Amino acid sequence: MLPAAVAAPRPERSAVVAATALTGAVAAFQLALAAGAPWGAAAWGGAQPGVLPRRLRAASAASAAGYGLLAATTASTLVPARARRRVLTAASGLTAVGTLLNLASPSLLERLLWTPVAAALTVLLARSRGPRPR
Repeated sequence: MLPAAVAAPRPERSAVVAATALTGAVAAFQLALAAGAPWGAAAWGGAQPGVLPRRLRAASAASAAGYGLLAATTASTLVPARARRRVLTAASGLTAVGTLLNLASPSLLERLLWTPVAAALTVLLARSRGPRPR
């Protein structure tokens, strides 16, 4: 048993840290795709191996911005609790849909890599919401 002065971290706090890191990593991946990284086989259904065409690079840039904002919101103490909870609830729902879409992807690489990432994000974002306000 831990002494009172060395309490274990709250589960929400560790979920916040993990969700922020994982969301940031996805944002970095999307940003790399937008910048021309040759990882097209692992994104957007895997239909464009190598460097993505311009329209998908633009979509990756928008995705990177969205994931970056989500990471900032997840980690922020400046966002009001009710708004933060709503954003994280919506994001958790969207990543649950993303999990199913990645699972159905024709790209084996996408299924193996992004299905577990999206599933983990779903759980971590849901846990990051914190306790329900009274």
